[in-house]
Amino acid sequence: MSNYTVTEGMTYPKFSLMGSDDREHSLEDYPGRKIVLYFYSKDNTAG
Repeated sequence: MSNYTVTEGMTYPKFSLMGSDDREHSLEDYPGRKIVLYFYSKDNTAG
């Protein structure tokens, strides 16, 4: 597993994620809006 540090002003790679509403979401769907992405460790692992 690699560590990835995000800093202000960085560009992001294009990607999409499935939401809890069963829709695919992409950052391009929310131009000009603030977005919070939360990632957490796999269940039952240290970290």
